[in-house]
Amino acid sequence: MTTLYGQTDASLAFRPALGLGNAHLQTLWGPLWRKTVHLDRQRERLWLADGDFLDLDWHGPRDAERPLVAVLHGLTGSSNSPYIAGLQQALAVRGWASVAVNWRGCSGEPNLLARSYHSGASEDLAEVIAHLRASRPMAPLFAVGYSLGGNILLKHLGESGTGSQLQGAVAVSVPFRLDQCADRIGQGFSKVYQAHFMRQMLVYVKDKQQRFRHEGHAAGLATLDRLGPLENMRTFWDFDGRVTAPLNGFLDAHDYYRRSSSRYYLGDNRTPTLIIQAADDPFVFAHSLPAANELSASTTFELHGKGGHVGFVDGSLSRPGYYLERRIPAWLMAQSPVATG
Repeated sequence: MTTLYGQTDASLAFRPALGLGNAHLQTLWGPLWRKTVHLDRQRERLWLADGDFLDLDWHGPRDAERPLVAVLHGLTGSSNSPYIAGLQQALAVRGWASVAVNWRGCSGEPNLLARSYHSGASEDLAEVIAHLRASRPMAPLFAVGYSLGGNILLKHLGESGTGSQLQGAVAVSVPFRLDQCADRIGQGFSKVYQAHFMRQMLVYVKDKQQRFRHEGHAAGLATLDRLGPLENMRTFWDFDGRVTAPLNGFLDAHDYYRRSSSRYYLGDNRTPTLIIQAADDPFVFAHSLPAANELSASTTFELHGKGGHVGFVDGSLSRPGYYLERRIPAWLMAQSPVATG
């Protein structure tokens, strides 16, 4: 079953691989069983206005006028996440360039400031987009965001309206309401994902503490020390209330979730946008999904019955296929006036 807002092509329906109809198998396939995609990429360090940095990993043709896609990873991911490298490879096959954005501290090196990346960091994305636009002013520019990256992307699109500087955007497996998703991931088998994320997020903070201590960064270390003990945090509510909110200027977890949830920004989007979601996503309640009347006229929403969270594995177990790596490039190419090949 695929529910389509904004278009009616039923041929776009996703059909999971035989044996992978379960949402958790779809979700876990990529990180646990997908073969590694090795790419020849060039890394660029982008210095941000506040003195911190993001690392950008470029792949594909270097022609100044070729379409360019910024690819945005999810929570605890990086440019090496299988879905990021897979899409970059798929875009390059079609003659498109791409740049995978590593959020603050996600490129293998802790970032320089006490603040962290988070689901509402649309100001960082705005700086990336401005940089890419300046670097290749003749190239049609697009963005694709997964999970946290999709939330940031949709928030940016709503905030910027007609000034997004993007020709098109795709958001996949979006946690539209962060508060409700924090509740959902604490239920049933999804607690396994919650435990994994908690371990990774705590490592993120502790690695930064170690860097600050080693480099004598007294102010940053003091900021992190003010968070207090990092033990006994088991839920997203715990972590976002005790770490994310104070590090990033929010009053508490409720304030962070309210100001950062992309669902509140959807109606102001004026950029052609495709949203791809699975009804069985183990991170997202059905009632967290936006209704058709919440979406702007520029948005197409595809709700598939199956697919899990950033899964969408079709084909067969012996020859798996990756629906997103066909659907996303096809949609992007339909939006671009520049011929490729």
